[in-house]
Amino acid sequence: MELESSPLHPHVMLVSFPGQGHVNPLLRLGKLLASKGLLVTFVTTESWGKKMRTANKIQDRTLKPIGEGYLRFDFFNDGLPDDDVSRHDFTIFRPHLELVGQREIKNLVKHYEEVTKQPVTCLISNPFVSWICDVAEDLQIPCAVLWVQSCACLASYYYYHHKLVDFPTKTDPEIDVQIPGMPLLKHDEIPSFIHPFTPYSALREVIIDQIKRLHKPFAVLVDTFYSLEQDIIGHMSSLSLPGAIKPLGPLYKMAKTLICDDIKGDMSETTDHCMEWLDSQPVSSVVYISFGTVAYIKQEQINEIAFGVLNAGVSFLWVIRQQELGLNKARHVLPEEVKKQGKVVEWCQQEKVLAHPSVVCFVTHCGWNSTMEAISSGVPTVCFPQWGDQVTDAVYMIDVTKTGVRLGRGETEERVVPREEVAERLREVTKGEKATELKKNALKWKEEAEAAVARGGSSDRNLEEFVEKLGAKPVAKQNGSLNQNGSLQKLEKS
Repeated sequence: MELESSPLHPHVMLVSFPGQGHVNPLLRLGKLLASKGLLVTFVTTESWGKKMRTANKIQDRTLKPIGEGYLRFDFFNDGLPDDDVSRHDFTIFRPHLELVGQREIKNLVKHYEEVTKQPVTCLISNPFVSWICDVAEDLQIPCAVLWVQSCACLASYYYYHHKLVDFPTKTDPEIDVQIPGMPLLKHDEIPSFIHPFTPYSALREVIIDQIKRLHKPFAVLVDTFYSLEQDIIGHMSSLSLPGAIKPLGPLYKMAKTLICDDIKGDMSETTDHCMEWLDSQPVSSVVYISFGTVAYIKQEQINEIAFGVLNAGVSFLWVIRQQELGLNKARHVLPEEVKKQGKVVEWCQQEKVLAHPSVVCFVTHCGWNSTMEAISSGVPTVCFPQWGDQVTDAVYMIDVTKTGVRLGRGETEERVVPREEVAERLREVTKGEKATELKKNALKWKEEAEAAVARGGSSDRNLEEFVEKLGAKPVAKQNGSLNQNGSLQKLEKS
């Protein structure tokens, strides 16, 4: 579908699945697009909107100038009470959200066309709401997708769905997988949702639903950068997909150039003064520990990691969530004798923590957001993946970028990693020859990431090309400005 230029600001509607790892990257993209002269409406569910309003200065449907364009937020009711337990059951929530969401997004598009006279000229979504591609098709609006995992994972799902190479089966569950442009992946290193014995088949289905629709978007935007995954990006680009593969990352580094710190997708706000505490610590002395907002690790394993940190004799900054743990998940607690060796917080601005000179390494679950932030901040990692794309991301940090060491192989390993191993890995990554090599490699990749987002870099060029296709023009060259309610206001001639 051809994109048509609008005489006004092209109006891009971004629709996100309600989750931290989905909202943050898409919102970063939204801020970048607004800065280039677009009118961006960011949409997700009202349940997530409540969390965003709590932690941010957000007013619904109010335009905020960013660079040459505008950003606003709109939230739709998913039709479930706030305390409905089905929100925690993906097999129930996902089809419900699709049913309600298709109707609500169509109503929103109609509202902006008829009331504000700013018709939506492009819809952009992330993979857990792949039905947005269908909405765009029904409304004859071009669409794009922001893939929030690595290009390697995109290729894995694509090859799996189209049966292009052999994958593990129930009768042969330990097949290794070789995809062109990627390292050989062992059976427990492919994205675990596509393993035949995964307990998360519903998550496999929702991602495959996006792969099935890859013929609909005119662009597949990926939060990665070219030099990090150049072989697999080149290979996927050679497959003649209708949507061009465009690496735009690291998005958080691209978005850092914008002055709009009061707009974040984070659902929490720290009052723990962790940055002040880091300021008081020696250079390269603090181990940062965080396992994201979704991965859940058993308390027994938390204890072993805690005593491993104690035995390694390193100080730590550890994020222990107190909310949003879901059903049947007890809050983590640290042994009292460990607490005095570091600082425990409920939440922090991770990219700022990773950029702090006192941080020596990152103990991580290897989610893609955390992986990108670690690699592009020049911080070595202790990789403790659990499931999904995390096990594949760990392979890249350990074997490709050579910036990480392995602590575990994922939850299918079904073992508790003992404190002795934890201490050994921490010593390996913080002291001695191996630590020096890891840090050298990490700083090299930091430079690569910075080059990608710099003016004229690969990600910067891809963003400019994408914006050009959307028809953005500098605001000063247009014939009107926008009122706070989003309607066009003609400029009077003097």
